[in-house]
This record gives sequence, structure tokens and C-alpha cells, in this order.
Amino acid sequence: MQRGLKAREARLAFWMLLPTFSIVIAIVILPVIANFWIAFKPIQLGDLRPPRPAVRESVRSRPQAPGEALVVRYRVQNRTDNPITWARIVDALPPGLTPAELPQACRVQTAKIVCELPQGLEPKQTVNLTLRFTAGPAYFEAGAPYPRDTRPVVESKAPNPILARPFTLDNFRAVLTDPDFWPMLKVTLAYTIFGTVLSILLGLFAAQLLSPPFAGRQVLRGLFLFPYVAPVIAVAFTWVFLLDPFAGTINALLLKYGFVHDPIPFLSQRYWPVQFFGLTVQLPLALTMVILFEGWRYFPFAFLFILARLQAIPSELYEAARVDGAGIWASFRFVTLPQVVGILATLFLLRFIWTFNKFDDIFLLTGGAAGTETITIKVYDFAFARANLGQGAAQAVILFAILALFLVVYFRYAPKGEV
Repeated sequence: MQRGLKAREARLAFWMLLPTFSIVIAIVILPVIANFWIAFKPIQLGDLRPPRPAVRESVRSRPQAPGEALVVRYRVQNRTDNPITWARIVDALPPGLTPAELPQACRVQTAKIVCELPQGLEPKQTVNLTLRFTAGPAYFEAGAPYPRDTRPVVESKAPNPILARPFTLDNFRAVLTDPDFWPMLKVTLAYTIFGTVLSILLGLFAAQLLSPPFAGRQVLRGLFLFPYVAPVIAVAFTWVFLLDPFAGTINALLLKYGFVHDPIPFLSQRYWPVQFFGLTVQLPLALTMVILFEGWRYFPFAFLFILARLQAIPSELYEAARVDGAGIWASFRFVTLPQVVGILATLFLLRFIWTFNKFDDIFLLTGGAAGTETITIKVYDFAFARANLGQGAAQAVILFAILALFLVVYFRYAPKGEV
């Protein structure tokens, strides 16, 4: 009896959770499977739709009196690299026209012209269908309608390229042999690591700053959230305006107070020479700016989590540290840091994944120019700028593989009990 009850409860739980599982599969798993599928197919952006023939109608001869001929030609083209297995063109037939000469593929049926190509069209094939009619008095009584006043309706069948194309490794080969891939991977890792660490450090500093009680603390906490809650397009274009070499506020101040002699193109120059203890260092200028933007925009996310953890630390720990003679730095090192290391590890994991997948920030700031092209920018370039959807999907799969490797290493070496 008890086993039967448990079995019924298990079946009931399964049927109750089935809608949730179905939604997860439809929203998450199926797009991932589709991306992997396309990555192994030679697919262009235009192949998302099955090929359709293009039909152009032209009037070769138009009658001026009853008994004269009306000659119409349909030019049917397959402009794609994929075969069309069947096609049919249906057009309205003006009244008063009698068929005089029709190609084998065409017929007149209930005041309509029907042309059918049962063998379809090969890639890049063109078929010309010339139809000749004799005009009667009814044609002129109807006002001698122009045949091109009505558009032919085209129907066709063709195998879907996404399903029909063979599997291949050419997309991955093209991506991995691209001379820009490895430098781009280095840029992506630098942007991700430094942007993640900077946002967490700024969040930790802000949380430490706004954790003690003081007048106006709540107002400042709200202001510190502005970079994160503001629309990305607004803050990105604000930075673009501030860093503009000709009209930007930053360059205007630097020039006014004599820090520089010429405007600095912060977002459009790859390297900028910097003097450091007598040595000239080539600073990756544009990449540094997008990393600073990343840290500034997303430090409020870390700030909220760290602040919540700081407020949960028992005050007795700090009192005991002060009794033992610990100063501010010692209290932070031996009390605060051990208490927040868990949330810092979690923040690093989340921010690393999100930053590694970031597209909009860099795209709005630099468009991937001046040494700031990341893997996500390259995915966009392959899929939409070059219309090569297969290589774009392959690039996305490589992105997924790198993140999966990072997760394996992270969970393998992260402190136990912290993640």
C-alpha cells in the first residue's frame, strides 16, 4: 500500500513538473542544440529560409485590336546555391484572351494561368516560359488590362539547407586558422579578467566605504547603483562623448591644465606610449578604456552583494580584534576578508561568465576596433557582417567550450565550501 502511494505521488510530481521541464527545454536547451547543429553545417545567413524562385513577368507584345497577339514571358530563376524540387506560378488571366501557344509546363485553368515545374530548378538555373494569347473583343471591352497589373503567386518546395547540408568541420577550421583568433582570445581574456577583478575591487571598496552608519548613507548607496541600473546605451554614449578627442570633456581638461599637448583618442587608438621610470611602455589605450568602463558599470552589482555580507558580520568579531590591538588593515585582513571570501568567489564566477559573454559594451564604445575585438564581437562579425552563420555558430561553440573549461577548473580548485 505504501509503495503504491509513493509511486502515485512520484507520477503526480512528474506530471506537475513536466510543463516546467518543457519550457526549459524549449527556451534553453533547443537553442543550444540548434547552435551546435549549425556550427557543423556550411550555412549562410540567407539559408535560414528554404530557397524560393524569383519570377519576373514581361509583356513582349501587346494587342491593339481584336485578333492580335498578346505575348507574355515569365522568367523563373533560382538565384541560390540550393536546389528547388518543385515550383508553381499562378497568375490572373485577363478576360477576352484565348490561348494560342503555351509551353508544356503551362495551362489555363478557371481564368488563371498556371505554370508548374515538377522537376524544380537546379542552383542558378533560369527557365523562360513564353505564352501567346489571341485578344478578342471582350479584352478591349474590359479596358485592355495590362497583364503586369496582377502579380504572379509563386509556390515552391525545397529541402531546408540547415537539415540537408552535410556535417563538416570546415567552420571550426576556418575559425581556428583565422590569424586574428589567438590575438582576439588574448584580448577577450584580458578584458574579462581585468574587468571582473576591477568591478569586484571597486565593489569591495564601495561596500567598505558605505557600510558604517553616517548621515546621507542611504542617498549615497542609491547613487552608487546608477551605473548598473542606467541603460547601457545611455552610459556608453556618455563615455564616448566624454572621451571624444575633439569635443570631449576629458581632453578639454587635460589640454587646459597642460597635462597633454595633443588630444588623446582614448577609444580609437590601439597603443599609447607611457613613460614609466624612464621606460616607455605601450599602453593598450582603447582596451584599457573598455576595461575601466566594465569595472565602473558593474561594480554596483558586487557592491550590493558584498555590502549585504558585511552587514551580516557579527560586531563582536571587530570588538575582539580591537581588544587584541588590531588596526584598520589588520581588521580587514583577519576579520572582514575571511568573512567575504565566499561571496567574492561567487562574484568572480558570475562576473567572469557574464563579462566573457559581453557584447553590447564594447560594440557601443569601439565596435571592436583599436585592439578591442573580443570573441563575441567576432561572432557578430561572422554571422551578420559576413553573413556566414555557420562560422558564427562555430565561434559561439568555441566560446562555450572555453567557458566550460573555466568552470571545470574553477570548481576543481575553488576553496571547498565557498562555491
